[in-house]
Amino acid sequence: MKDTLQKFMVDNAAVRGELVEISDTWQQVQARRDYPAAVKTLLGEMLAAAALLSANLKFNGMIVMQIHGDGPVKLLVVECDSELHLRATAKVVEDAVIADDATLGALVNATGNGRFVITLDPRDKLPGQQTYQGIVPLDGDSVATVIENYMLRSEQLDTKLWLAADGQVSRGLLLQKLPTEGGIAAPTAQPEDDAQETWNRMVMLGNTLRADELLSTDIATLMRRLFWEETIRVFEPQNPQFRCTCSREKVGNMLRMLGAEEVEDALSQSETLAVDCDFCGQHYEFDAVDCAQLFATDTTVGIEAPAARH
Repeated sequence: MKDTLQKFMVDNAAVRGELVEISDTWQQVQARRDYPAAVKTLLGEMLAAAALLSANLKFNGMIVMQIHGDGPVKLLVVECDSELHLRATAKVVEDAVIADDATLGALVNATGNGRFVITLDPRDKLPGQQTYQGIVPLDGDSVATVIENYMLRSEQLDTKLWLAADGQVSRGLLLQKLPTEGGIAAPTAQPEDDAQETWNRMVMLGNTLRADELLSTDIATLMRRLFWEETIRVFEPQNPQFRCTCSREKVGNMLRMLGAEEVEDALSQSETLAVDCDFCGQHYEFDAVDCAQLFATDTTVGIEAPAARH
């Protein structure tokens, strides 16, 4: 079974939805790091959420979701592009003791200074188009609630999320109430009162979904179980995949940003500079000749050396 994202629409109503199941991609993310169980849950939920939100991107580009923490977890990052290519990583304080049932607050908002960052980065920017970044406090006791509050404040869209993850699979359900006036009108013939009633009913059905049920039930079964009384229109399923965008050239760019003086100082303490990608574990090494080449021109040079030397 491939990782799957299924979009659907409630017929003649201003409600759209998505269900996602991520297994293979989630296993590839975890293969790089041995995260505590509570961190796996948090990162897996973010992975599902990023796929759900990316499925409706209106541009060719990427959504980046980050939680910057002030507890034992300092950073969680998930990236997903408009083709549903995903990668994710987390930075955990070394030797931190984390209970399996640790809450979002205990992990990343211990002193109230945690924050949620979402970045929308078009790949082929149109004239005047800029990368958008929103930064908000961690307003909520779960990843789902934090994102719901962000979407309501920043996008003025009623959004509900149900997320669950364990060591095997990451799953999620998204429901969104489309606007019926102002901006782009929703494809619905329903009056506003009826549209609100449909939305309330769909959310109520979603609220019957338990985390263990979400984790153990495939998409088709969940669709039937939750919405069997609704007239649902489903679209062609999409398949999320793991893909890392790191490269030797990008690492070279990073070293150039550090500056020649700092790079030379690091080389004085070691014959080579070693960099491992946080997302995929790819190992890159740069020796003195490589680094000299980086600073020999005004533009970054893609060095045709192997990824690692032994």
